[in-house]
Amino acid sequence: MAAHPPPAPAAAAAAAATAGGLLLWLHGSAETGEQSLGQIAPYFSAAPAIRLSFPTAPVACYGEVVLNAWFGIPEVPITATTVRDERGVLEAVEHVHEMLDKEVAAGTSPTNIFICGLSQGGALAIASVLLYPKTLGGCAVFSGSVPLSKSFADRVTPEARKTPVLWFHGMADGVVLFEAGHAGCAFLQELGMACEFKVTYPTLGHLLVDEELQYFRRWISDHLGISQGTEAARPSSSSSSNHEDLH
Repeated sequence: MAAHPPPAPAAAAAAAATAGGLLLWLHGSAETGEQSLGQIAPYFSAAPAIRLSFPTAPVACYGEVVLNAWFGIPEVPITATTVRDERGVLEAVEHVHEMLDKEVAAGTSPTNIFICGLSQGGALAIASVLLYPKTLGGCAVFSGSVPLSKSFADRVTPEARKTPVLWFHGMADGVVLFEAGHAGCAFLQELGMACEFKVTYPTLGHLLVDEELQYFRRWISDHLGISQGTEAARPSSSSSSNHEDLH
């Protein structure tokens, strides 16, 4: 039997690029993708099968304040009843969906794609999952909330409801109140979605800490079936990032 020829270099490179998982991280308002990369990437340095993407939100002007934001910024603190500019949220969701569609078209399985984010980025991440017509690998929300009203429940497809969610929220968060995170996770559970709500942070404010990010890394690795090996090296600087964004 004749041996099959080795794949062409371009085809082999494309296959390698899409074989593992993709972590799409959405930053909070007033931040950039580059800032997030510096904080998140070290936790995945020992997992080359997981590719990382850190897009930056467009620049917008809110009164005299000019900053990067995915959609309009309401007054803070964000509560369980805060009303968003849903039109702006939906425009941002379309932008995220374009990134997902491009990745899927390149050969990445949707079930190997994880959308994650902090604060406003976390809100956009879960909104993007709810309105995407495919089951994704997972979604991780850090100090976020659901930026859509319950009227959108009918638009969540059975495929989207199969996407697992990991939700971190500090009980001392003064920007996006704990009640907003709790209500968001409860809404997902009402939809029949699996939402793991991490509530072991009674003194945690609106920030990321090492304990969260270590658990987050293990959660993604487990869902991708990647061997844990040794623990990811912790950043040499402080493991906490105070994030008092405008949301």
